[in-house]
Amino acid sequence: MKSICLYNGTVMTSFASMEHCAVLVEDGMVADVFSRHRFDQKHFGTETAIIDVEESYIAPGFIDTHIHGFGGCGTDDSFSSPDRGADSIIEMSNILARYGVTAFNPTLYPSDPETLLNAIKAITSAIGREAGAKIMGLHLEGPFISPDRLGVQRPETVSPVDISFMERLWEASEGSIVNMTVAPELKGMRELALFCIKKGIVLQAGHTDAKYENMVEGMQAGILHATHLFNAMSKLDQRNPNAVGAILIHPEMSCEIIADGHHVHPDLYKLLLRDKPVDKIVLVTDALKPTEQMEGPFFANGEEVVFLDGLFHRKIDGVIAGSSLTVIRGIQNLVKYGFSIEDAVKTATFNPANVMRYRNKGAIIPGYDADLTVFDKDFNVRAVLIGGRLMKNEF
Repeated sequence: MKSICLYNGTVMTSFASMEHCAVLVEDGMVADVFSRHRFDQKHFGTETAIIDVEESYIAPGFIDTHIHGFGGCGTDDSFSSPDRGADSIIEMSNILARYGVTAFNPTLYPSDPETLLNAIKAITSAIGREAGAKIMGLHLEGPFISPDRLGVQRPETVSPVDISFMERLWEASEGSIVNMTVAPELKGMRELALFCIKKGIVLQAGHTDAKYENMVEGMQAGILHATHLFNAMSKLDQRNPNAVGAILIHPEMSCEIIADGHHVHPDLYKLLLRDKPVDKIVLVTDALKPTEQMEGPFFANGEEVVFLDGLFHRKIDGVIAGSSLTVIRGIQNLVKYGFSIEDAVKTATFNPANVMRYRNKGAIIPGYDADLTVFDKDFNVRAVLIGGRLMKNEF
């Protein structure tokens, strides 16, 4: 594999930013990070492609751990047609790479048991066949969630905790379920949590009507991450902190955030920055299949949706169906809301890699995977490398 040197950029290592620096990539890995004072083009052989990034940011590749679809492709296709499902996720991988995403967790809403099992099998069959953003594994957003906090999920797809069904889900995924959204207050949740801990599944509190004490019990069972904070969960109350309060109170809890300016009021980020360690904040898009799709009609979760005021709404009743966010726009928004550029990038790189326990991802360190996203001062993605392969280059 030809080596690549990205130089004349601000390197965002995930621990610090360094201006006028370069990153050397060899054999799919980060080989070195050095300043312009050490850069001498004569020291590189003809096998090294040297790219001047024109003072852009060189960041670790973006990791989206909660995303349903993108560009007209997504997990929905695995429900409607398992044969089409794998191809759709592979194409989604290609499209995401052009937007700076180098790794992602395809996210499935629940469905009836057999349909869900077939969808999981279809998506699992795509893992390892993708050429773009790496499919890290599956995120199951249910089915063990609260019927009182569904959002746009369908009530008939929700299930009480069922360990035998969880075993079937795990077997269908061939061990590729990475994270799972659950409601901590459900009966049998501790048994489920212990099963998931043994399998290495990261449990997330979400779509939950939990009281504060339910959340604390869930934390003691290993539920230490939260799905789209402030959304589809019991709200902070003066007599019971509930789910939102528990997440803000306990620094060991990490949380997703959808930074589109619609799902969470921009001023709430001041509260978040004050009360949560930045290392515990994970930017996600929760994007739906029609995100960045140029022409309609648009569909998500089996229903027609329309795009209005930056969000997708169910056509039938106008209820918010989901996000149209991209990771780069989420980073831009976080900066606008008061995050430093370094911390904003960290929420989309190092933090998700750390929460999901992904080795050698999320930082620019020698020996780490050469997953890199280059974006300019106007937050335009200019170049992308995945495993040292140049997927996009506008320089």
